[in-house]
Amino acid sequence: MVAPSGSMEKTFVQRSEKMAGAKDALGRAAAALVGEGETVVLDSGTTTWYIARHLAARQNLVVITTSLAVLEELAGSTGIQVRLTGGVYRRTSHDLCGSAVDETLGSVYADWVFFGAGALSFHKGAMNYDAEMPKSFLRAGKQKVLVIDSSKVGIEAVYRLCPIESCDLVITDKGVKVADLKKLRKSAKVIIAE
Repeated sequence: MVAPSGSMEKTFVQRSEKMAGAKDALGRAAAALVGEGETVVLDSGTTTWYIARHLAARQNLVVITTSLAVLEELAGSTGIQVRLTGGVYRRTSHDLCGSAVDETLGSVYADWVFFGAGALSFHKGAMNYDAEMPKSFLRAGKQKVLVIDSSKVGIEAVYRLCPIESCDLVITDKGVKVADLKKLRKSAKVIIAE
């Protein structure tokens, strides 16, 4: 059964509004890492959309993404070249998926890969509720940065994405529990976004 037109896109908007203040801080902290002339890969999560917001005024950047929300956010940015991976449109995430995503990301080696997750388990690593999240994101750049709000730290989801140790950096917000932060710092470099 197909949902009525437009009803699925609200899912993305609703997710983007949850922990919005934290996601904005994460987006600002992540964008601050990116230098002029660099290439950035952004996944289609709501947190990476906030990164795009903070990159929008920058100059001389290339952003590669599966996210139509990121494309829309950066459409008016004259200093940023946006490249879509191609693929099949998914209403639930307002993004592109399928083999075209893997093909495109397989030929990319960007300076930064920023990706989100539905959960961060200390035993199973970064996890998602979406089976279609392409692992090719993890091979598409030099620095792999997990951006995840504190409400998702220390919980599990359905599908494993990668071990914490596969992340060059984890950015989370100041709401992270002290005990969780200690555990996280044993496995990865961590930045707390203010």
